[in-house]
Amino acid sequence: MTKLMLTYLAFDSSTRHVRLDPHEPAFFQNPYEAYAFMHGASNVFFWEEFGFWCFGGFDDVSRLLRDRRFGRQNPAGIPDRSGVGQDRTHLSAFDGIEANSMLELEPPVHTRLRTLVNRAFVSRQVERLRPRVEALANELIDRFEPGQVDLLPAFASPLPITIIAEMLGVPVEMGPQLLDWSHQMVAMYMHGRTRETEETANRAARDFSDFLRRYVAERRKNPGDDLLSLLIAAQEDNQKLSEDELVSSAILLLNAGHEATVHQTGNAVRSILAQGGDPRRFFMSAETTAATVEECLRFDAPLHMFTRYAYEEIEAGPGVIVRPGETIGLLLGMANHDPAAFAEPLAFRPDRADQKNVSFGAGIHFCIGAPLARLELQVSLKTLFERLPQLHLAGQPRFRDSYHFHGLETLAVHTGR
Repeated sequence: MTKLMLTYLAFDSSTRHVRLDPHEPAFFQNPYEAYAFMHGASNVFFWEEFGFWCFGGFDDVSRLLRDRRFGRQNPAGIPDRSGVGQDRTHLSAFDGIEANSMLELEPPVHTRLRTLVNRAFVSRQVERLRPRVEALANELIDRFEPGQVDLLPAFASPLPITIIAEMLGVPVEMGPQLLDWSHQMVAMYMHGRTRETEETANRAARDFSDFLRRYVAERRKNPGDDLLSLLIAAQEDNQKLSEDELVSSAILLLNAGHEATVHQTGNAVRSILAQGGDPRRFFMSAETTAATVEECLRFDAPLHMFTRYAYEEIEAGPGVIVRPGETIGLLLGMANHDPAAFAEPLAFRPDRADQKNVSFGAGIHFCIGAPLARLELQVSLKTLFERLPQLHLAGQPRFRDSYHFHGLETLAVHTGR
């Protein structure tokens, strides 16, 4: 039996088992070191701390995201994968939202929900938001105090939450409260969650749901041109969204509409500033701007693990048999750094010929908000660096202890003005 070590990582080549604490600072501050090690050892491994097989090769992740023999919906009677306990009565509000969320459902219900919601997120609809996103980015920059600013609360966070709140037609001033509810719910997906985490998430889900139901009732009486009104009126084969589906969809859009974009904005600014020189060179045209954003998505993605259930007994990879109800982990951040898919994967190269990524997923669960996220990143980053070309880090930013959602604690910068 051969064991390989990377200080905080132990890999047993005979079983392909890995011991790696996701809360180890050396790992969550720079997961790419461990990914590079595993690319050299095995792209497929059993991660003991999570208790399931993980896949980190680009081709494997792309293939398994599209494989309909896997899905997000937990097969009936299969114990909850978290291992926190089987009694979920204290999670009734949270589970009620999950039960109607398109992210957690499979066809045919998923198809109906996504078709109804998707019409607001097609590229031609999202493109109309470009002037508003640019104006908001400039407004936020105008509010920066001279000298030093933390870009996360001052820029990265308010921009996407304002845009999605305006789209849905809920008060923008509720932004901080919406963020709190979202953060408390998202904590359910973290490794090592506690009973307290679950109860907090359930309260947030209940309060979030109650808040949205009030606005749904108001929009039914007085419809507008906002997304809530459109979702209320939307029909596909004479099937409207139920109120529970409508509330779950709105919560998913609010949560997904800012959580990943906030982290990606912070990660992108950090990545660009690390290159040195004039950052405006990455945004000289619409084409270079789009290429820079795609490289940011590949280089330091905000979501690093996406889990799926097996729906039948499957050989998911060489010698890896998974049975119905078992979970697999798809490591998006590791796939984006696969040396078999990318030349110099650790280099930041917006002009690379092999530009691609799985940061938005693939298959039927490909991120419905990808066009909006791309537009927000293109406009906000270009505006930021054109307005503040002397922007530079005020210290070494550190990542949060939250492996699934890879983002910074703070992003303190000198504005250069």
